[in-house]
Amino acid sequence: MSLKKRADELLHAAVAAGQVPGVVAMATNREGTIYEGAFGERLLGSGQAMTTDTVGWMASMTKAITSVAAVQCVERGQLNLDTPAHAVLPAIGDAQVLIGFDDKGHPQTRPPKRPITLRHLLTHSAGFSYEIWNTDMQKVQAALGIPSVTECKNKALTLPLLFDPGERWEYGINIDWAGKMVEAVSGQTLGAYMKDNLFDPLGMNSTAFRITPDMRSRLAGTHLRGPDGKLAPFPFELAQEPEFEMGGGGLYGTTGDYLRFVRMVLNGGQLGGERVLTPESVVSLGLNQMGDCRVYKLKAAIGLTNDAEFFPGVNKSWSLAFQINHEAAPTGRPAGGLMWAGLANSFYWIDQTTGIAGVYMTQIFPFADSGSLPTFYNFEKAVYDSLK
Repeated sequence: MSLKKRADELLHAAVAAGQVPGVVAMATNREGTIYEGAFGERLLGSGQAMTTDTVGWMASMTKAITSVAAVQCVERGQLNLDTPAHAVLPAIGDAQVLIGFDDKGHPQTRPPKRPITLRHLLTHSAGFSYEIWNTDMQKVQAALGIPSVTECKNKALTLPLLFDPGERWEYGINIDWAGKMVEAVSGQTLGAYMKDNLFDPLGMNSTAFRITPDMRSRLAGTHLRGPDGKLAPFPFELAQEPEFEMGGGGLYGTTGDYLRFVRMVLNGGQLGGERVLTPESVVSLGLNQMGDCRVYKLKAAIGLTNDAEFFPGVNKSWSLAFQINHEAAPTGRPAGGLMWAGLANSFYWIDQTTGIAGVYMTQIFPFADSGSLPTFYNFEKAVYDSLK
């Protein structure tokens, strides 16, 4: 069976079964797109069909783009992976390690044993976390009036560390700080830097922190799966006049734009004659950069996410931009594959060994959704099966 027939059938079936309201999925090799399809509705009940140019909230798929921007700054000598980050961004030097709470619920902290570096931030080993997977951070936010990072307010980045930098992996606001470092050395907002150095060179014309009128005309709505297992519209949108552009999760864009980004990685840092990274940097994006630390299951602490881990039982680490699976995955992805995701159940993978990559977008909460995540795995497996 051809990839088109196989993928079309499984994605159509997922919509028909209520696993997803609408979905866009694409796959590419180094030369170009090998599959694209769109099924279902942008918003349930709207009558607006999901199309291949539909715009969605990329959420944490933003992280890889911000990480690549930071690596560009390393290439240019503007940033260093292993010097203290506070030399560039003094505010990050104020971060303390949380050791507990006093009788009134006020957080107690101590100085970290070593300074945070850009490498710590890019590998999620600096000690920062997210409240959606950590109840202690919820207590800190309540005690100190710190908003969620999704409000895009600078105070959201004043969370303490959970441990000393470099000691383990913990998913959190690390890449928001890395984005601030890019802004500090470039003299541009993160969005302006990305446009000049990534989006324009790569032809990513429908990706931005602020939703343009043209992007809004193609925007998919978000949905929530209720206790009954059914999906319903759930309005959600990031601040369009943010205090800071959230490098960890602020971008909106199309599946096709992101496919161009992952194809650039497949092609060693260039696309269509435009080079945005050196081949050496792209190699570093495929290698473990966190030593003996390993990625573990994220335990849900709020209702917008389920417990989340890709390929449980498979050994995983982090490069300067991506999660790496150190063993073959059940979808057919070999060891050394790269991937991550966005909170509204969008996912991607990059396989430099086989020379293929894929991007899959839905707009559903909670994360690691019981309908959407298996559909992504099925799509990836269909791509690998088509290569046999």
